[in-house]
Amino acid sequence: MRSTAPLSRLAAAVLLVSTTTTAWCADAAAPSPIRHSYLVLGGKTAIIGEDGKATWEYQGGTRDGFVLPGGNVLVAFADRVEEVAPDKHVVFSYRRAKENGEIGTTQRLYNGNTLVTELGSRPRLLEVDPQGKIVRDVPLQPETDNAHMQTRMARQLRGGNYLVPHLLAFAVKEYTPEGKVVRTIRTDLEAIGGRKAENWPFTAIRLDNGNTLSSLTHGNKVVEFDTTGAIVWAVRNEDVGGLFKDPCGSQRLANGNTVIGSHAANQGISMVEVTRDLKTVWTSDHPLAAGVHHFQILTTDGKPEPGMPLK
Repeated sequence: MRSTAPLSRLAAAVLLVSTTTTAWCADAAAPSPIRHSYLVLGGKTAIIGEDGKATWEYQGGTRDGFVLPGGNVLVAFADRVEEVAPDKHVVFSYRRAKENGEIGTTQRLYNGNTLVTELGSRPRLLEVDPQGKIVRDVPLQPETDNAHMQTRMARQLRGGNYLVPHLLAFAVKEYTPEGKVVRTIRTDLEAIGGRKAENWPFTAIRLDNGNTLSSLTHGNKVVEFDTTGAIVWAVRNEDVGGLFKDPCGSQRLANGNTVIGSHAANQGISMVEVTRDLKTVWTSDHPLAAGVHHFQILTTDGKPEPGMPLK
């Protein structure tokens, strides 16, 4: 469910750039009619304006993150989470526990705490308060000891549960705050190629209608499931002319379009926007977005994306 949080000062700043030019796209002779500003997270960390110019850059190697309503940027690295002011001053930090090997997720929650997932010998979901103290520790069930493949983009749902994609389990699981799994969405369905297709869920998004959207990274597709786990919409690699290369991050926009980022696209087009009827309406081959791990679309044609981003 989308919140009514105001646009951040940093996100709003990108609106000040020229909006007479098109977004950075692959074919200069046929520019996209849609323009976006967006945060990219991956080998590079940057905010790119609607004119294709970087308005803010930070250290690379990020995995997840958000532009916050107050103007700061929340970012996750493999070993830590930081909240960074526009002047790059770190105002909040959490470091991974020594017994674990990686961090996958960060999200600022409605209560002011920060959501973090740790991967390793003790896979877990954490809520960390503004002082850096762990106030909730939820054990996860990834069904593998391969730390790198245990989980990625977990999110808290509006009702307080957590939506967690588990790659090698071929499952998106919904956990209660007590750690009980109350719903499982399978991504190894025969209708999308079964396990042979390596439909590893990477990003899981609970939509306003109760459906769940998931990027299936090695399967090179993004699928929307209804509340029973049945497929109601999908975009496959053949639908976008083979542009998907390990899609990791995805975001459902307010207009109903879906933007998908390809982590293995180290050059050329790394971000694609598709409509509900599978028409490609925007792409990005911006060099700062190469190898994008996740992202956040901030504005569309000069207007901010409203509320809590569905990403």
